[in-house]
Amino acid sequence: MPESEQDHAPQGIDTSKPSVSRVYDYMLGGKDNYEIDRQVAAMALKIAPDAPQAAQANREFLRRTVHHLTAEAGIRQFLDIGSGLPTQGNVHEIAQSVAPGTRVVYVDHDPIVLVHGRALLAVDATTTIVEADAREPERILDDPKTRGLIDFSEPVGLLLFGILHHLADSEDPAGIAARLIAPLAPGSHVVISHFHNPGQAHPEVSEQAYAAEKIFNEHLGTGRWRTREEILAFFNGLELLEPGLVPLPEWRPGPGDHATPGITYHTFVGGVARKP
Repeated sequence: MPESEQDHAPQGIDTSKPSVSRVYDYMLGGKDNYEIDRQVAAMALKIAPDAPQAAQANREFLRRTVHHLTAEAGIRQFLDIGSGLPTQGNVHEIAQSVAPGTRVVYVDHDPIVLVHGRALLAVDATTTIVEADAREPERILDDPKTRGLIDFSEPVGLLLFGILHHLADSEDPAGIAARLIAPLAPGSHVVISHFHNPGQAHPEVSEQAYAAEKIFNEHLGTGRWRTREEILAFFNGLELLEPGLVPLPEWRPGPGDHATPGITYHTFVGGVARKP
């Protein structure tokens, strides 16, 4: 680790350990990452050279789904769990470009995300960031900042982009999702993107998913490529919108999309569902 990186890192940031948020930032071409993050990214890129395209596909999926929920479903408040580092086209920017005044609560526990998020949102009274872990749904829902912006008697857009696959099976991700969904009013929508292992449908892709999962767990301590059935279980009790659970570029693509994943195409899927 270059000494200068730790010297120039924001207070409380340990640049000797890789961070999921910073690895993802690197894949998106960001600058808020360090040598240790780039080393982990390099290992992942050996298995999936088009991983940056998969990261870009997730950002484009975010843009399309947030725009849909704001413009078509009339959602005016969003709860974004595991929001990650700010980048171009943040949730509040997309939503507020459609409906000014839309309220957004970001939730993350990564120190560097909190530093940058607080700086970005310092002058925005309709947007805030809550320091909490996705494994603590009640803490998120009961936080004064959450309650200050989110009216749970009205529909909410619950965003779970790339977060549930960082919860181990032993942590009951389906139960955590259910606890986050339970207090939401009818008409609320849930968006999920998740690493996917397609199994025998695409054996060569499945092999890559297992290899990527091994790297993530060895170096980041997290990462679970789940089956289609396992991911669909997160939507239990909800009405899945067309086209269902699909590879990210297939969810209502638009002319502004550029991501064209190769082998990772089937290893990152997403869907949107409505609470009846």
